[in-house]
Amino acid sequence: MHEHKSLLATLVRLLLFASAVIVPSGPIMAAGIDKQDFGQIQRGRYLAVVGDCAACHTLPGSGHALAGGRPIETPFGTMFAPNITPDPTTGIGAWTDREFIDAMTKGTGRNGTHLYPAMPYTYYTKVTRDDVLAIRAYLNTLPPVYNPVKADQLPFPFNIRTSMIVWDDLFFSPGQFQPRADKSDEWNRGAYLAEGLGHCGLCHTPKNFMGTDKTSERLQGNALQGWFASNITDDRRRGIGGWSISEIVDYLKAGHGRKTLGTGLMAETIGQSTSHMTDADLKAIAVYLKDQPGQNAGNNEDRTPAVASDQPIMKRGRSVYADECSGCHAGDGKGTEHLFPALDGSAVVQQTDPTSLLHVVLRGTRSVGTDKAPTAAAMPEFGWLLNDNEVAAVLTYIRNSWGNTAPAVSAEDVRKARHAFVERSD
Repeated sequence: MHEHKSLLATLVRLLLFASAVIVPSGPIMAAGIDKQDFGQIQRGRYLAVVGDCAACHTLPGSGHALAGGRPIETPFGTMFAPNITPDPTTGIGAWTDREFIDAMTKGTGRNGTHLYPAMPYTYYTKVTRDDVLAIRAYLNTLPPVYNPVKADQLPFPFNIRTSMIVWDDLFFSPGQFQPRADKSDEWNRGAYLAEGLGHCGLCHTPKNFMGTDKTSERLQGNALQGWFASNITDDRRRGIGGWSISEIVDYLKAGHGRKTLGTGLMAETIGQSTSHMTDADLKAIAVYLKDQPGQNAGNNEDRTPAVASDQPIMKRGRSVYADECSGCHAGDGKGTEHLFPALDGSAVVQQTDPTSLLHVVLRGTRSVGTDKAPTAAAMPEFGWLLNDNEVAAVLTYIRNSWGNTAPAVSAEDVRKARHAFVERSD
């Protein structure tokens, strides 16, 4: 009996990560959208950017926007994002408006097929009907691309969709966003975007064993796809508590903040989504996020390093840092604004999970280039140069110097990360 319960829990846990499979059937045409309403179409185009639809539905290098086929990593295998161009046989051209609305806000596709919540309907449910229809109007204007995608390639029993009925009953509460009367219009606009189309919590909120958000740790960071989506609460040490509203807007618009650069998964989000949003909407999101409480929201927190400076691992890390890191990030960890990220007081450096730091040191990375900041600075990989003990030492040193405090990184952490990165395709 215990094994059966464990299997069921594992199955349900998968469902958060699996991609929504869209299988068109029947010649039912969309209706209720005025194809000459260019204002609606343009608004839909903007909203599709806010929702970052391209992140999943456009295969890089394919030349076909939103035609699907992009691999979606799950802990149980790889799936492929579906085609959402208006092709009537392999895309959504034959979908009715009601079916599209239900897919976005209720998690059901054609013929009542239950979608997996990697299609973030658990967030999109907050989006207004008018905004959903505007997105549909925009998608209708795309060139139809014939691109059959076999999205669901998971082995049994993880491909059983009917289990989503139970998951939805337990964890999904459909309903449009309701503004708060005690908050400003700007705050409410930011909440509508961040909680709805922006679906920030899908990446930045940790998940429990059932694959649903840990609501007690909202927006406090989550590991996925070889990175760690950082804490974006008002936490002063690990979150954005030390950032001003304008600094958040600049980062989301340009990808280059005063002390940090957009890399990894966030680089893609900035490049395809936030850098194309209006300053007013970015400011609204910043206002909302700054109002989300973190664990270290005050100024009187204990900043004692988790690892003392006289420990052998810190001494070794200091030596490695001086040889390999100080040339760019400076001896005091302050870096160079808009070029080499500062490490002193860095929220990324002090995250509870060091996955992103391990990724950057072992594999290197390149920051996002935007119209506002076209220079995409790069960090070379050091995995070939430093052994596991050296990587562990230098990261532990960085995470506990210049006022930083975070748990030590072990050589075993580095070994596991090396293996995991080799297994990944990107």
